[in-house]
Amino acid sequence: QLQLVESGGGLVQPGGSLRLSCAATAFTFDYYTIGWFRQAPGEDREGVSCISSFGGTTIYLESVKDRFTISRDNANKIAYLQMKNLKPDDTAVYYCAATSSPNVCYDFRREKFGSWGQGTQVTVSS
Repeated sequence: QLQLVESGGGLVQPGGSLRLSCAATAFTFDYYTIGWFRQAPGEDREGVSCISSFGGTTIYLESVKDRFTISRDNANKIAYLQMKNLKPDDTAVYYCAATSSPNVCYDFRREKFGSWGQGTQVTVSS
């Protein structure tokens, strides 16, 4: 059973940076597509970024393009979301999720992902 643990959230001022980590316990981590989602209070959970199993495909929510970078280290079973120039609208609980289904980044929806972490809070405020 794949388990995911997020870390790296916190309070940051507008314009600041954070790097979120998603550590996995799975022997075949390389075969999983990883997605980052976020959920603000009173809002639906939305997909932020997705990376394919070997990193060849990455996609981003339009509002985070050029500010967020998704990456993965398959040898250490960790995925990252580097966030720069953070804005108050980025405030949310951030979740990483995983799926072994192929080509999910091309159809990036939360229902495609079967394994989820517990979430980490990101607050952008002065």
